[in-house]
Amino acid sequence: MTTVQQLYEAMQALAPLELAESWDNPGLLVDCAGEVTRVLVTLDITPEVVAEAAAKHCEAIVAHHPVIFDPLKKLGPQDVPFQLVRAGISAICMHTNLDAAAGGVNEVLAGIFGMQDPEPFAEGCGRIGTTMPTTVEALAKFCADTLHTGVKYVNGARAVTCLAEVSGGGGSYLQEAIDRGADCLVTGEAAHHIALLAKQKGIGLVVAGHWGTEHAIADVLAALIARQFPGLTVAHAEADTDPYCYLA
Repeated sequence: MTTVQQLYEAMQALAPLELAESWDNPGLLVDCAGEVTRVLVTLDITPEVVAEAAAKHCEAIVAHHPVIFDPLKKLGPQDVPFQLVRAGISAICMHTNLDAAAGGVNEVLAGIFGMQDPEPFAEGCGRIGTTMPTTVEALAKFCADTLHTGVKYVNGARAVTCLAEVSGGGGSYLQEAIDRGADCLVTGEAAHHIALLAKQKGIGLVVAGHWGTEHAIADVLAALIARQFPGLTVAHAEADTDPYCYLA
């Protein structure tokens, strides 16, 4: 028998809470206790994901983004934590601790880019390392094809041999990427002034979507949980989709 607590402890071994940023709220955020036989893995816990988990008789969801972030002042049927408790489904969420962890979100992303000898970047959450020579435009197309997301980019003034990446909202780390000699920063979100800075400095910037730069971790987590708990049925949620629609 596998319990919610055992599953949570296994996730903590992968991404310890001490790796999380001080403002974050990872952890066992909804604890319905009891035995776990089926687990759904997702980037976000949405009403659609909860409905899928209930339909598949899952007792737990493992997610990247916290299902509870700001303090709750009231709960009702429209709230996802309420829906989880009503369905008897526990929620384990690993956010910035999973971004920074060995084998976590950004190491998976660095592997997708073929980064050599990646080092911690962006307060440990991102990674920086060498790549086979390429162009910013080619990187942007690779992201669109591989991460299955809408992509925009600022072209750089030179070939890319040193790449920095931060999953999710990492545009604010562009200056650090410049300072550390990167030719391009790949991230999920970046503000307008960051794009202007990239153009001014001649460094490439590829913005590949928050979901696009992070959703690959769900398959990695599902495989890890299945290996560690062979008695569990584990699946990546079909409802784990990009909330944005993109024009062709």
